[in-house]
Amino acid sequence: MKKIVVLLFLLLEVLIMVSPIPSMAADAQHRWSEEKANSWYQKQGWLVGSNYNPASAINQLEMWQADTFDPAQIDKELGWAQDLGMNTMRVYLHDLLWKQDSEGFKKRISDFLTIAAKHKIKPVFVLFDSCWNPYPALGAQHPPIPGVHNSGWVQSPGAKSLQDVGDYPRLKTYVQGVVGAFADDPRVLAWDLWNEPNNGNGHAYGKVEIKNKQELIAKLLPQVFDWARAAHPSQPLTSGVWDGDWSSPNTLTPIQHTQLEQSDVISFHSYGWPEEFEMCVTTLEKYHRPIICTEFMARGIGSTFDTILPIAKRRNVGAINWGLVVGKTQTNLPWDSWQKPYVLHPPAIWFHEVFYADGKPYREQEVKLIRELTGRSSKVHSK
Repeated sequence: MKKIVVLLFLLLEVLIMVSPIPSMAADAQHRWSEEKANSWYQKQGWLVGSNYNPASAINQLEMWQADTFDPAQIDKELGWAQDLGMNTMRVYLHDLLWKQDSEGFKKRISDFLTIAAKHKIKPVFVLFDSCWNPYPALGAQHPPIPGVHNSGWVQSPGAKSLQDVGDYPRLKTYVQGVVGAFADDPRVLAWDLWNEPNNGNGHAYGKVEIKNKQELIAKLLPQVFDWARAAHPSQPLTSGVWDGDWSSPNTLTPIQHTQLEQSDVISFHSYGWPEEFEMCVTTLEKYHRPIICTEFMARGIGSTFDTILPIAKRRNVGAINWGLVVGKTQTNLPWDSWQKPYVLHPPAIWFHEVFYADGKPYREQEVKLIRELTGRSSKVHSK
């Protein structure tokens, strides 16, 4: 009898070993390998573009809500970007838009992608953002505060959702719903899961920010990467580092560890002088992955097209400046406008943006340089 039991036990073990029963490990999604990431990057060409919000919208909500979504405006402005040779735009989404009308939101994203593809532009979509107002609200958005930079931009998720673990399943549904809907769409370049997750907005909304914001995001961000990967996107995931010291694992915060260890392609922000930009690139090259600067160009503090773009091209780093067209975000005004609004006189120079609202370049020499570096000027002349 004992021999029969032993034989049955051994047989059961063999059946378990050869059984096709799926396991958690088998279904788990993993970060792209260095080889896969670099192979993807080689197929894209040099990436150049802007962080994009139409001039008619003060924030992400006004850009995407049904009543204020403006395809004609978007088509016109992306045409100006195409004329510069730009081939990508970084575009912010918002979790409340999914909650409000998921099917309508997906339709408008698809419509946007159709317009972008018409202009040979593949966007990077940003899912969450820790910058500016921590209390977003759907519906009509307030008008711009006179003389103030980005006076209506809102965070996603807002402070209330971030503090409510019971709301996280809704955030998961948003991430997987959006990424899943466009996971195999060749019109999408990449997914930027969280913009500046450790930004405390000290000079603008610091007094009303939740005190343990960074602690909450440090726990949530890895989950967001997992949620997005579970949607099986054919596009890479990223979240850009923007402050602190990235030179050693010992100097990284928990949030930065997640960003640099989970991103398929490395992204970063740099608004400093060209020496600082190049130092950032050198520091991040040790990860042996493609590098994209997803925010740069602040004329008043040393970051300009003239100084940064040639370095980015030489180092094969994607370059996405802040702002395409001056409009309701008023990001042509400096950050210090939160302390001293520019209501009596304009700043000496524009901080961000490339075009006036009518499509006229802010600086002709800048657009000439962009066209030259992207190869657009030779294409225009050959027509």
